[in-house]
Amino acid sequence: MSRTISVVVPAYNSERTLRACLAAILAQTRGPDEVVVVDDASTDRTREIVREFPVTLIESSVNRGPSAARNTGIRATSGDILFFVDADCALSGDAIENAVRILEETPDVSCVHGMYLTEPLFDDGPVEAYKLLHAHYWRLRNVGRVRTAIFAVCAIERAVFADVGLFDENLRASEDVELSDRMADRYGILLTPEVTCRHDDDSELWPMLRKQFGRSQLLVPVAVRERGPAGIRANRASGLLAAALTVATLPLGALAAPLFALPIAFALLFAVTDPGLARFVLRRRGPAFLAFFLAIHFLVQLTIVAGAATGALRFLRRRDFGPSRDVRLEASR
Repeated sequence: MSRTISVVVPAYNSERTLRACLAAILAQTRGPDEVVVVDDASTDRTREIVREFPVTLIESSVNRGPSAARNTGIRATSGDILFFVDADCALSGDAIENAVRILEETPDVSCVHGMYLTEPLFDDGPVEAYKLLHAHYWRLRNVGRVRTAIFAVCAIERAVFADVGLFDENLRASEDVELSDRMADRYGILLTPEVTCRHDDDSELWPMLRKQFGRSQLLVPVAVRERGPAGIRANRASGLLAAALTVATLPLGALAAPLFALPIAFALLFAVTDPGLARFVLRRRGPAFLAFFLAIHFLVQLTIVAGAATGALRFLRRRDFGPSRDVRLEASR
């Protein structure tokens, strides 16, 4: 007997991408049995656009973040398999079919997630190209059995939530990492290149860095409370350290000019900490773009370090910052 599939789309101010997202879902080679869009108190035309499609709209009067939106979608659907799609993603035509096939052919895998293509949903320039190349590369590097599920494009057995609980609504970032930590010892997670989408990513430098700073503040609180080994990470620790040391040693040059050699050395070290990434970008976009890529990547790594340090301080000062103490919320609640 064929299992039923429910697609859940959390959306907040998604008028730019939502038509493409929903059109791609409804054009799948294996169509879903139901599609639910959970609007997280949008202030744009998101709800109006949803009503153009034969899907269910659930409206929230208060913005509560992606965890709460996904939980609302879980409770409102009945499919045996839940397929989560972020509103800024347009699935490739066979994404759902491939995810379901993998779940059926691999009994010890209960969660399948995919990757962003390097081609954007809408081409908005070099910053977005940086984001998509990096996002595609680190997923490609981790293809196979993993301990972390990224729920931007993800299929999961409903039974998993009944066992480990729902998303932690205290988290507005790293919520998928925290949930993965609860499920990884009992349920297989697979990252596959057979489930893909085009993504509309950040395209302006400052807004991108500001968002990264906010998200990075939850890295330490989530990592401290991880129950098992660390899952996949998008950035190498060596690159983060090299970027931080480059900036930290710059003032030494004011004491003695020869000491400028230290930050220069750390900057060069940063450039070679991930040779696979550099080769990947070079093959795709050439040497000029690689130089641009490394410059932006350096700023992103500094932002992550600053955000993580800020989050660590907040975590020490506030008991309610970070993952909830009890997140075993039953799916039927």
